[in-house]
Amino acid sequence: MSEGPVAAIERILDELEDADDVLRAAVAALVTDHEVVWAGIAFLEDGALTLGPAAGTPDDARRSRVAVVYEGTLVGELWVDGSPDRALLEQVASRIAPQVLIGWDTGGEAWQP
Repeated sequence: MSEGPVAAIERILDELEDADDVLRAAVAALVTDHEVVWAGIAFLEDGALTLGPAAGTPDDARRSRVAVVYEGTLVGELWVDGSPDRALLEQVASRIAPQVLIGWDTGGEAWQP
């Protein structure tokens, strides 16, 4: 994975405030990289992962999963299909963790993608 999507995600975090908008834009930015064909964010809800925003064309056989941890607590996973650089995915997961927490903590309301 090139640095391009990571820089795009940094811009997204600087420009957007709404967690849903940030996460949708982040997965869209990830699939602009030629090594990523699909990206999604799964929220941890009641002990189960529930897919939220996603972009691209899924290829389950090439899926990487990276934990999204906020202040030591698992709040979700970043799912990426393709052959991305794991270290850069971990960097992305770390940067979006506060927005995943907000999306995860819906106050009992169902997630609406």
